[in-house]
Amino acid sequence: MAQNYVVIMAGGIGSRFWPYSRADKPKQFLDVLGTGRSLIQMTYDRFLNICPSDNIYVITNKRYYDLVKEQLPALSDDQILLEPIGRNTSAAVAYPAFKIKQKDPEGVMIVAPSDHVVFKEDIFESNLNTSIDAASGSSKLITLGIVPTRPETGYGYIQYHADAIEDVKKVKTFTEKPELELAQKFIDSGDFVWNAGIFIWSIDTITKAFHSYLKDIAVIFEEGNEVYYTDKEQAFIDDAYSQCKSISIDYGIMEKANDVFMVKGMFDWSDLGSWDSLHEAKDKDENNNVIDGKANLYNSKNCYVKGPDDTLIVAQDLDGYLITKSGNVVLVCKKDAEKKFREFLNDAKELGQEFS
Repeated sequence: MAQNYVVIMAGGIGSRFWPYSRADKPKQFLDVLGTGRSLIQMTYDRFLNICPSDNIYVITNKRYYDLVKEQLPALSDDQILLEPIGRNTSAAVAYPAFKIKQKDPEGVMIVAPSDHVVFKEDIFESNLNTSIDAASGSSKLITLGIVPTRPETGYGYIQYHADAIEDVKKVKTFTEKPELELAQKFIDSGDFVWNAGIFIWSIDTITKAFHSYLKDIAVIFEEGNEVYYTDKEQAFIDDAYSQCKSISIDYGIMEKANDVFMVKGMFDWSDLGSWDSLHEAKDKDENNNVIDGKANLYNSKNCYVKGPDDTLIVAQDLDGYLITKSGNVVLVCKKDAEKKFREFLNDAKELGQEFS
């Protein structure tokens, strides 16, 4: 019977959670939900019923090696895959896929982001096992789709063949982050789901897909066959990434392949991609405010306030604002201003690295 392997993608810098998330410790390594476990630890825990710890890999930037070792001490160095530079998700999938192929070419691979939150984990496991059964020994490229609860413009959407009675449904189209009016039409149609960025496929299927749709990347990583699981691996990867183009797995393979399928995820999910989405996931007071720290709010609603315990934050007459103090930065802005955060961060860098 094929073994399952999980690849946790943990290379992002979490810029939309600045200044709480910083380049030296991005959000996947933070206890964002106040559970006592960071997001990457919660992701790791979530998959321990799917495969043994020995079959869980983390792919991240070199600078986060120590953080991964500290937070996930059960992982060996062979399970921590270090990218020298970011090359989008195609490289982050190809590297572990071709590496695992040397160990178990019959295996099934699950790819998941490190910074998402899942509630109703028993349903998550059930939906994932349905996907694994469908992927094992088949040519199916499977993604989990989340049943939408609102016309969200910050997520990608997947349209599927709604007339099929099977749990594993053929995908018709992918759409990236639509405008609000189009997102509402997607919701009304009933045959669209959110793209959660969680993928399931056999090792054989995904490596063949790379040869079919991203052959240059396939050739680069297949050349590592002789060095994976040796002390020469990192030097090879450093060189491989310098040759790799930057392209997402969605655009490079999923939107082009024929055998793409979707399993509907019936669990509660958030990608925690912004302060606004974190506000959605947190408990609120009677005025729909999230208060994480010490704060007195007057005539204010729909706000997110976060600060250290030794700082009192006082605010009046605000609606939909983020107020946060983290380290040496105080930020006050509209809570849904996620498109401005890259500008905030770039301007902070110009003032000095200590602010970013």
